[in-house]
Amino acid sequence: MASKNTPPFIASNLAIDFINTQFGVGGEQQECLDDDSSVIAWLQQAGVLSEECESPPPGIVHIARELRDNMRELLISAQQGRAADPTVVNHVLERGYPLEKIEWQPTASAFQKKNYQRNMESESLLQPVASALVQLLTEEDLQLVKECEASDCVLLFHDQTKSHRRRWCSMASCGNRMKAAAHRARKKTST
Repeated sequence: MASKNTPPFIASNLAIDFINTQFGVGGEQQECLDDDSSVIAWLQQAGVLSEECESPPPGIVHIARELRDNMRELLISAQQGRAADPTVVNHVLERGYPLEKIEWQPTASAFQKKNYQRNMESESLLQPVASALVQLLTEEDLQLVKECEASDCVLLFHDQTKSHRRRWCSMASCGNRMKAAAHRARKKTST
C-alpha cells in the first residue's frame, strides 16, 4: 500500500527531497515512507526507478529510513563544519553501485555509457538517493541548502534562484501563508 501522505517534491534536489519524506512539527509528524511499497512509490515519483517492481524488497522501508536519518545528520554536520559517521550512506553506495556498460547507439553512430541497476535489492534501489547526497555534499554550496522560514515548517530546499533569496519551501503554500499572516499583522497594528 502506498503512503497516504503525499511527499513534497519542492527541494530542487533528490537528496533533500528524500530527507523531506519525514516532516512536520511536534505531534504533527508526517511519514511518507510508512511501508516497503511506499518507498518504491516514492522512488518512482522521484523518477529514479523506472522498472516495475512487482514486490518491493522486504525491509526496504527500514533501510530507507536509516539512510534518510544518516543523510540528514551528514548534511547538518557538514553545514556546521563538523564530522559525522557516513556508515549507512557508504553501505548503500557500496552495495548498490550501478553496473556501467557501453552500448552502440546506431542513431548517434557512437558508443554511449549506460548505467543499470545491479539488482532489485534495497541498496541498489536506494543508491541514486545516496549518490545525490554525495554530489550535494561534495560539489554544491551547502549554504544554499535552507530550511523554510515559515515558523511551522521544517522542510529543506536547495535555493537555486539567481539571487539566492528564496525563503520558503513553496511559494504556493508557506510563502502565501506567511505573507498573508504578515499582512494581517501589519493591518492589526495600524488600526
